[in-house]
Amino acid sequence: MKNFVEELQWRGMVHDVMPDTEEHLMEKMRSAYIGFDPTADSLHIGNLVPIMLLSFYQRCGHKPYALVGGATGMIGDPSGKSNERNLLDEETLQHNQNCVKEQLSQFLDFKSGADNEAVIVNNYDWMKEFSFLDFIRDVGKHITVNYMMAKDSVKKRLTGEAADGMSFTEFTYQMVQGYDFYHLYKNHDCTLQMGGSDQWGNITTGTEMIRRIGGGKGYALTCPLITKSDGSKFGKSEGGNVWLDAKRTSPYKFYQYWLNTSDEDAEKYIKIFTFLDKETIEALIAEHSEAPHARLLQKRLAKEVTVTVHSEEEYEKAVKASEILFGKSTSEDLKALDEQTFLDVFEGVPQAEINKAELENGIDIIAALASETNFLKSNGEARRALKENSIAVNREKVKEDYRITSKNLINDQFILLQRGKKNYFIIKAV
Repeated sequence: MKNFVEELQWRGMVHDVMPDTEEHLMEKMRSAYIGFDPTADSLHIGNLVPIMLLSFYQRCGHKPYALVGGATGMIGDPSGKSNERNLLDEETLQHNQNCVKEQLSQFLDFKSGADNEAVIVNNYDWMKEFSFLDFIRDVGKHITVNYMMAKDSVKKRLTGEAADGMSFTEFTYQMVQGYDFYHLYKNHDCTLQMGGSDQWGNITTGTEMIRRIGGGKGYALTCPLITKSDGSKFGKSEGGNVWLDAKRTSPYKFYQYWLNTSDEDAEKYIKIFTFLDKETIEALIAEHSEAPHARLLQKRLAKEVTVTVHSEEEYEKAVKASEILFGKSTSEDLKALDEQTFLDVFEGVPQAEINKAELENGIDIIAALASETNFLKSNGEARRALKENSIAVNREKVKEDYRITSKNLINDQFILLQRGKKNYFIIKAV
């Protein structure tokens, strides 16, 4: 049995831990759970910290439970929120749960049959038959309003600037989450709940229920909330959330997010988001400090996370796509890009549309550069650029007599024009 708490501590992943948790986990295999919000059909990289917590837990020999909050997702956790969330129907929640399990299986073993095989549960399964009267009689009487009011998540909402307070529905959230812990303790011998540091109040409500209703002892461990060194929110790009689903965030953009990490953050993230051991990480950090310009840490971080979430193949495609902007690619490399990756690589590059039928007969390169697209201001400027040998079509240099045809199309719809090293333009055939 590996020491789980010790593993998390050197990785910088412990914020609060209940006394005796480390000793409890070293005695034998234990079960622990973390809850996941099923309000979308994909997790995003903000969810990676709890996912990694469960994965490290399993790798240390323990049994992880991933709880999809079908019931709590219908209420909405007030922690860190200023507004109540939209409520979802059962069919949508079931679809989201299936998608989330698929993504978790990249990190957790659900199928080996080992004693510590991961399990996914949905709190809607045990809450849907619970009547309101039964809940307030059997559970509610054990937790005082004073106890609930003392929680930070409640106090912040009641004293916040919005002054809207919080609904009774949200106020009861900690009771429902606390009951989840009690239910898993009673039915699955689950003795530990983990989560982000903002979950401490909800988790300890669960340990209190285990003590008061079950006469047992539950444990709690939280991880620091991840921040970026520049103060901006981790897990967000200019386009919003960075998702684990390739349809929402392409593997190329996913790879780029990690590759563009600052030196300070890369040193922190490589411990949290990869399975590399301490010796390997310390050697990488030392090597990086000798030549920071080589961005060794960022490259390794981006590789490890992209391979885990997507695949080795998608990682290699993302690396090739990244090299396209730096002139290290060929026409074949461009044509190998799928449509989404092509658009991501050349995001923000100006475009002009041309009727696809015109390409059947071919378009004179000077017209394609000037009158048809306005990439260059005039035919004269187009001729000068061609004489200077600075024009490329799909990465291949061309002369004045060149004609663009449908054979040049990337993904049957794009043609990349280029002047010099950094001046790009896209023709889109419609």
